[in-house]
Amino acid sequence: MRVIVIGGTGHVGTYLIPRLVENGHQVVCVTRGRREPYRPHGAWGEVEMVEMDRAQAELEGTFGGAIAALQPDVVIDMICFKLESACHLVEALRGRVQHFLHCGTIWVHGHSVQVPTTEEQPRRPFGEYGIQKAAIEAYLLKEARLNGFPAAILHPGHIVGPGWAPLNPAGHFNPEVFVRLARGETLTLPNLGLETVHHVHADDVAQSFLQAMANRSNAIGESFHVVSPAALTLRGYAESMAAWFGEPARLEFLPWERWRETVTPEEAAATWDHIAHSPNCSIDKARRLIAYNPRYSSLQAVQEAVNWLLEHGRIKI
Repeated sequence: MRVIVIGGTGHVGTYLIPRLVENGHQVVCVTRGRREPYRPHGAWGEVEMVEMDRAQAELEGTFGGAIAALQPDVVIDMICFKLESACHLVEALRGRVQHFLHCGTIWVHGHSVQVPTTEEQPRRPFGEYGIQKAAIEAYLLKEARLNGFPAAILHPGHIVGPGWAPLNPAGHFNPEVFVRLARGETLTLPNLGLETVHHVHADDVAQSFLQAMANRSNAIGESFHVVSPAALTLRGYAESMAAWFGEPARLEFLPWERWRETVTPEEAAATWDHIAHSPNCSIDKARRLIAYNPRYSSLQAVQEAVNWLLEHGRIKI
C-alpha cells in the first residue's frame, strides 16, 4: 500500500518508516524540513521525501488537498495537535483513503481515577495539549462510527529511545538526575514519590501502527493505549535505576511547594504536568484487538536511552 506519514522523522517515525518499508509498503514521508532521523537505516533510501510546512499550508487552506494529491491508501498523522487541523485533513481525505491513523496521547484522560486506566473511561483532560487531543479523538471516533471515515487512534505514553533524554525519576527531562543516581548521591523527589509515569519505547509505538494496519477491521473506530506493560512510581523508578548503576538509592522527599523551589521553573512545570496526570494505562484492549505486544518494559526502554546518553558523552558518571 501507499502510506503517507505526516511528521515521519521524529521519535516514532525513526522506527515507523523503516518498519513500513520492510513490510513492503510504498512510503512517502511529509516533513517541514530535512531533519535526519534519530537512527540511520538503509530503508530511508527507498522513501519519497516531501517537504511541506503544515502550519503555513493550513493557513492557506491547501494542506489537506496536498496530502490527498499524494494518492495515499493509508495516512498516518504524527503531528496533529489542533481540532481544526484534524477537521481540515479529514474533509480532504473523505472517501479517498482506506485507513487513517492518528497519533494521540494518554494525556486525553487527565487525572487518573481507576487504574490501570482503560480506553473506555471518561475523558477529563486538562492543559491545552490534552484538551485538544481529546477533542481530536472524539471527532475522529464520531467520523468513523457515524460517517464511515476509516480512522483509528493510537495513544502513546512518555516516548523513550536512544537519541534523546528520557523522562526521569523526578518527572522532568534533566539527565543529571541519572548522574546523581549513578554516583550514589542524594536525590530529592516531590511528595512521597508515589505518583506514576508510563513510558513506551518509540519502536513499540511504531509497532502499534503496523499492528493497527494489519488488523484494520478491529482498529477502525477505536482508540488504543500503546504504552509499556506497566507504569512506574517515581520512587520505584529511582530505586530501580540506582540499582542498575550498582548503587543504593539515597532518596529524600519534600512537599510539592518546597520541592519546586529546588529545581528550575521549567523542570518544576514539567514535573507538575507529569505528576498531576500520574498515568497508569491498560494495554489489554490493544493486545486483544490489534495484537500489540511491546518488546520493552518501561525500565528497559529508559536504560537503553540512558546507555545512549552515556556512550555519546551527554552525561558523565
